[in-house]
Amino acid sequence: MSSHDNIPAAIGDDQSLHSPSSSAPPSPESMNETHLADKAAAAEELSADEAAIIFSFLTHQDIMRARVCKTWRDAAKKTLVPLCEFRVESVRSYNAMRVMATALPNLQQISIHSLRRGHKYSDGEDAYERVARHTADYSAHDINIISSFTKLRVLHIDEAPLNGSYPVLFSFSLLEKLIIKDCEYLKWDLEMLQGLHSLKELDFNRNSRLTGNLSSLGALKDSLEKVRIHSYKLSDSFMDLADFPRLKELDLYGTTVTGHIGDIRGQDFPTMESLVLPESVHGGMYYEFQSISDVPSFMHTIHLLLQRTPTLFDKDWLSGPFFGWSLSERSPDWYDGEMEAWVNDSPLPPFKFKVVQAGSRRGWSWCSCSDYDDENECHSCEINWLDPEPSSESSDYEAYIEALKRIERRIDFYRGYYDPPTELQYRRLCEGEG
Repeated sequence: MSSHDNIPAAIGDDQSLHSPSSSAPPSPESMNETHLADKAAAAEELSADEAAIIFSFLTHQDIMRARVCKTWRDAAKKTLVPLCEFRVESVRSYNAMRVMATALPNLQQISIHSLRRGHKYSDGEDAYERVARHTADYSAHDINIISSFTKLRVLHIDEAPLNGSYPVLFSFSLLEKLIIKDCEYLKWDLEMLQGLHSLKELDFNRNSRLTGNLSSLGALKDSLEKVRIHSYKLSDSFMDLADFPRLKELDLYGTTVTGHIGDIRGQDFPTMESLVLPESVHGGMYYEFQSISDVPSFMHTIHLLLQRTPTLFDKDWLSGPFFGWSLSERSPDWYDGEMEAWVNDSPLPPFKFKVVQAGSRRGWSWCSCSDYDDENECHSCEINWLDPEPSSESSDYEAYIEALKRIERRIDFYRGYYDPPTELQYRRLCEGEG
């Protein structure tokens, strides 16, 4: 029998209210008093440990409401509260957290948000003086009480009024998920995470004061599974995480990390499922190539990575106009065709390139899509195929032919060109002499 089966009996049935009685029917008031007395007696029959087991199936709201006697209050202090979000987003909810710091210290999930206008958390170490002066008249609330929740596994901080450094936020040895977003004046460094040996997922976005080196995450090598960091002050090579055995998702878009996608070898990122890299990485999103001749070998590398892990790069980014791989304007191969395109109502030179997928067959092509072009308006060069054509007997052949027809409709203006035309060839195409 499960612990749930005992809950009604444990907290008291009302059968005594239906037993025969020779006296006059009790009044509603006396019935209610009897009911409460029976409940209290049943509650006292449970030990704190037994009640804690029952409480472990309840939300934090229900547990707080259930603390009707000393035994159950003691049980609440022992209960490992199930994972359910407790949001601190007002003075009232902050005060509730203060109570729970003593009454329910084994809370496992907390979200810290704005306390509303005129309220802030007490300034941290090395606080920004300008911000401190501006908020000097605000009511300050102590964030350090969060240290009472020693069993914390999920901590989400979003737009919280924090100013300075708060080591207490990085002191939870059981923490598995840490999200910090839009905390403009929170000072912190990746080195502050080194004691979080249970951390599986971190998500840091729009935190302008975050500093540090990616190599600092080495202390979390055996636990990290998802890493998302968007901070321009983050340095080091993304390859510093290549030997993390559990890392499945890595998103460093918006950082200044370095490296080369071509440096990824077969043994690197053994469990990686999704990879997003910034333009500061050779081959990252919006990376600009210095030569047309550099692109074929790079696309072969992308092909090998996708063969190993088909989900490594988001297909909508790879095959749409948004991934942003292009030829640099500083390249000797680049020329300005904007005037010719405008005068002759022609597409721009095809200085962007993307992955092309037809069924199971993969290739790539140069194109003239802008970041905001409809895919149907994209003018493509011929496809540089990376896979052989599937057999007409294969189950994929029909899907391949259908996709190929759609692709070839975009090969119009630049038909016959597998690379961007030279400037002279482009002008002739625009004048109708191609």
